[in-house]
Amino acid sequence: MKFALFFGNRGFMPAELIAGARQDMMKAVADAGYEYLVMDEKATRYGAVETRGEGAVYHDWLKSHEGEYDGVILCMPIFIDENGAVAALRDAGVPVLMQAYPDEIGKMDFKHRRDAYCGKFSVTDVFYQYKLPFTVMKPHVVHPLSAAFRKNLDDFAAVCRVVNGMRRFNLGCIGARTTAFKTVRFDEVTLQRYGINVESFDLSELIFKVQSKKAGDAAVEAKLARLEKYADFSRVPEENKRTLAKISVVLDEYIEEYRLDALTLRCWNEMETILRVCPCVLISELNDRGIVCSCEIDLTSAITMRAMALASGKPTACLDWNNNYGEDENKVILFHCGPVAQSLMAGRGTVTEHKMFAKGDPGSGWGTNEGRLAAFDMTFSNGFTEDGKFKVYVEEAKFTGEPIEEGFFGCGGVAEIPDLQNKLLRLARGGFKHHTTVGVGHMKSVLEEAFGTYLGYEVIDIGR
Repeated sequence: MKFALFFGNRGFMPAELIAGARQDMMKAVADAGYEYLVMDEKATRYGAVETRGEGAVYHDWLKSHEGEYDGVILCMPIFIDENGAVAALRDAGVPVLMQAYPDEIGKMDFKHRRDAYCGKFSVTDVFYQYKLPFTVMKPHVVHPLSAAFRKNLDDFAAVCRVVNGMRRFNLGCIGARTTAFKTVRFDEVTLQRYGINVESFDLSELIFKVQSKKAGDAAVEAKLARLEKYADFSRVPEENKRTLAKISVVLDEYIEEYRLDALTLRCWNEMETILRVCPCVLISELNDRGIVCSCEIDLTSAITMRAMALASGKPTACLDWNNNYGEDENKVILFHCGPVAQSLMAGRGTVTEHKMFAKGDPGSGWGTNEGRLAAFDMTFSNGFTEDGKFKVYVEEAKFTGEPIEEGFFGCGGVAEIPDLQNKLLRLARGGFKHHTTVGVGHMKSVLEEAFGTYLGYEVIDIGR
């Protein structure tokens, strides 16, 4: 990732403070493993921005590098001039992190005092007046070379990944909503207003493409080998295994041809009755290689999955709020038939026949990927469309790794969620569905910042 660096100025600022801030910030960004763009220090006085004229110089310089940077770091070595900052960054088009230097005890005389603590409010207030979005983090003032700023920088990088990856993307919807599941309905036009372009495909087309694949097809053979390395297919009949490989190839073709960044799939019951397979393991494999895919045409779950994948850089999953865990009111078993990425599981998955379909139609459901979720800190989130808005919640919890009895079907994990019962009440009353999506690590603040400050989602607090 690359950040454009901005340094503010005010008339009486000593030149050495600007020079020191430039060196500090460049080192901080490089040490954190990121790249930076910085305007030539000869372009303005000290290479910083004070006046509107200097702001225009920075604005044009930034415009000349459009598309090269993921975010802007606005550095305040002292109480800077807000007018130049607004003129410089009014068209930045990316998240802006406000950083202000702390004062030091023993250096509070007029020569050394920075007053950036106060000046930060001046800048944020004027940005608010101009309706320019920006990011502020704790602590209020922080030195660029401190551990606290390193954490700020990593969190800001995650915000930038989410914002820049979610502003415009293509989401493939393969199949119509299952008739029985009105819970996953969504408004395509509302999503388009948020930059989410939905490409819809009839499931019959996918089935036709699968049935048209010839024996010995090179792509199918390569996919078959990949799948057998990915999970334990030893129980799956050869014909069903080959059909799964064909479906996976067809999904890849949709992704490539339509430049899909994520997709959702109608997974029952036509695939089972016509193709005699269940695509759980294919969804698992897609997520494991970084291509977000949700099941049951839960398209809005794919949206929060993509956001968490961008924030964490790791796979995500769509799961059911499925079972209580004994008498513990803060624990729940989150489950799905098998679309969980292998890297989120405690061990290698075993591909089996879907027990629900096998009960009434034996041999029709090969493809569930059974196992257990690993223990890890996690974030859970989901959303829905209503009255032209996309509403979303974000909370943090953990998978405990506690045992679930052997006879429990599919892929599940025990989640411990503080104040779970009240959160469930708010989910039920708030119109949220029976699914949630999970990602690795705690990233509530990052996602709420991206969703609320930059993307315009309505963030619902279920933890109040």
